[in-house]
Amino acid sequence: MQPVDKAASDARYNEMKLRYETPALEWSQGLPLGNGRLGIVLHGDAGHDRWTVTESTYWSGKRERTPSPSAGKADLERMRRLFFSGDYARGEAEAGRLLQPVKGNFGTNLQVCELKIDHAHVLAEERPYARELSLEDAVARSEWRAEGAVFRSESFASHADGIAVSRIRSDRPGAVSFLLGLEGRTETFEARTDGAAAIVFAGRATERVHSDGECGVSCRGAVRIAVRGGAVRADGDRLVVEGADEAWIWLALDTDYEREGEEWAAAAEKRLRLALDKGYDRVREDHIRDYRSLYGRVELRLSGSGNDSGSDAEVERASLPTDERIRLLRSGAGEDPQLYALFYQYGRYLTIAGSRADSPLPLHLQGIWNDGEANRMAWSCDYHLDVNTEMNYYPAESGNLGECQLPLVRFVSRLAEAGRETARDFYGCEGWVAHVFTNAWGFTAPGWHYSWGMNVTGGLWIAAQLRERYEFGLDREYLERVAYPVLKEAALFFLDYMTVHPKYGWLVTGPANSPENSFFAEAAGSAQHHLSMGPTMDQTLVRELFEFCLAAARTLETDPELRDRLDQALKLLPPLQVGARGQLQEWLEDYGEAQPDHRHLSHLYGLYPGRAITPDATPELAAAARTSLETRKRSQGLEDVEFTLALFASGFARLRDGDEALTHLAYLIGELSYDNLFTFSKSGIAGAETRIFVADGNFGGAAAIAEMLVQGHAGFVELLPALPGQWRSGRVLGLRVKGGLEVDIRWQDGELSEAEIKAFASGATEVRFRDRSVSLTFARGERIVLDRELRLTKAAAL
Repeated sequence: MQPVDKAASDARYNEMKLRYETPALEWSQGLPLGNGRLGIVLHGDAGHDRWTVTESTYWSGKRERTPSPSAGKADLERMRRLFFSGDYARGEAEAGRLLQPVKGNFGTNLQVCELKIDHAHVLAEERPYARELSLEDAVARSEWRAEGAVFRSESFASHADGIAVSRIRSDRPGAVSFLLGLEGRTETFEARTDGAAAIVFAGRATERVHSDGECGVSCRGAVRIAVRGGAVRADGDRLVVEGADEAWIWLALDTDYEREGEEWAAAAEKRLRLALDKGYDRVREDHIRDYRSLYGRVELRLSGSGNDSGSDAEVERASLPTDERIRLLRSGAGEDPQLYALFYQYGRYLTIAGSRADSPLPLHLQGIWNDGEANRMAWSCDYHLDVNTEMNYYPAESGNLGECQLPLVRFVSRLAEAGRETARDFYGCEGWVAHVFTNAWGFTAPGWHYSWGMNVTGGLWIAAQLRERYEFGLDREYLERVAYPVLKEAALFFLDYMTVHPKYGWLVTGPANSPENSFFAEAAGSAQHHLSMGPTMDQTLVRELFEFCLAAARTLETDPELRDRLDQALKLLPPLQVGARGQLQEWLEDYGEAQPDHRHLSHLYGLYPGRAITPDATPELAAAARTSLETRKRSQGLEDVEFTLALFASGFARLRDGDEALTHLAYLIGELSYDNLFTFSKSGIAGAETRIFVADGNFGGAAAIAEMLVQGHAGFVELLPALPGQWRSGRVLGLRVKGGLEVDIRWQDGELSEAEIKAFASGATEVRFRDRSVSLTFARGERIVLDRELRLTKAAAL
């Protein structure tokens, strides 16, 4: 046996790359690139390269006010009397008549086009092919052989320059020859050559499933080719490269979303000219520097051996192609701890690629990418507010990517403005409200069927991310200018909208869904109902809202009258309740579950991502939450979709059960991920006709991994709270917790080795590891190092 080169194996084990030895014959095998608004999925083989091009603002539909037949509070009160009296059928019929709008030009995000590259070389029967996506520099590479030559391509989407670019070269001079063309993905799309080395294109995002086929965003863009050696010429609407040593393909596009005038139409070509003037090497260098300024903040190594470099078997496993590693995980063949580290960093990669500080829109159901499936059916590629869009941003703050939440922060602020109309039109209330989903145009009305569309706290759920951002950074100016004004207006709505339950005296919402579930109000097998008063999801979110606004108003020394109202309202909110089966109740009453295998776990929000349920402070509720998780995951018909598995993992992490959390992560990666690690929702669930890529599983899974390693939601910092046995040794550097703290942790053989805490705000906290704890006071800019016993070994300035 050859001696192990420790330095080489250590580097190989920590290498964060998706690697493959076969072509990507389908979109679901392709490699995603993104610059915060432009998304590309690279797929194809040695003879044919394909770029599926998307852009975050390329939406069909338009901004329009949703008509409401409701007379406001009078109709609302009449409906509520029906529900309070137990007449759910008539109550739901009235809700369907008064709170169920007709679908208008809601729209959907659409693919823009497909860029096709057809290589001229003749392929042999055996054609070795390799491709990879480096998460460390956000560059995709491929290599293949043909006609005795080696060909290599390298592609990336640059946020720094606002373009995408690919370089194709060969080790044999003059061997690079190909045809390049564009194929539109919408009814209105035109591409034409512009001189010998460019294609210009224009399109409009129209479709006839989610809108009338007449309204949508317009785009304009260009593709330019530069070569070294050989020649480029136009052939009809395509470009031909012949006999080049090397070729560069440059692409940019822009849209008129939220823009007036015509200046936007020339923006893409201007960016291309600037990038071409800089040259490929400089553009590549600036791209990597810009990307690594975010990605490089966190490092993660996981090992089942006695050190974080991995055993020989783990190093060998980590060297396999990614699709093979997924298949081995699915079959249960051995352990692959570093695959979870890869999945975590992939979630961070997708966050950076899809949501930058200056992105015009936040991540939607498919991030900024789009497989085209949701567009053609009732799903829509939009912003679901009953877990999906929120989950997209669950790992952002803990993963040290807080700036990537800024597009969501701006989006929610605009949503609040639009939601004032809905609050008045449907409920006759002040403040703002949004429901089950929204779009690029600020849709806030209920969905077009009450069975799922009456999620009255959807807007509140997404707005909770503004609170999260404050709690991680403790930026008083942000609290005063952004978070508090939006959340205050939400609080004003619920103070005006909620009513006192005549039986219990509790302040409740309703009629409302517990997303997107149903119940038996009477005996099992009787009529199913979807609407009730005071579902658990609502009361948990409203309590968090009122508590935060009360604390924020005190911090900002403002709104004394509102503080009194909030204080009184908090005393009237319902408690979380344990049902007859030992479960956490999903509704105010202990109804029978009509769908015990349902994919949504919204009533467990207080466990995760909320903080109302913890093993220490509320042990009975924690036990009830565990019962709910255990009951649902055992169900034969469990709707095992991507976000559900991520929630299982995060929920068990909050319950400090690392091995159970890992079981669900393994299922998420092994059973609900494509070869490219994109997570998907199975066909047949929620009306899906096929598998659909849904990005929340990637982000939710990444957030769950962070929860297993450090938690700071319960008023203290807990190190390695849910460490599974398979992760015996490791290190994680750069995770953030609430209170303006950054944490590095090293551990070996399941025991803490060292922890380092960096303070970006002054304060105090308690740090815990199992039965050990230490109280710390720190100043902004201070670095504190603790040993395995949590003894202070060093305190210094950052």
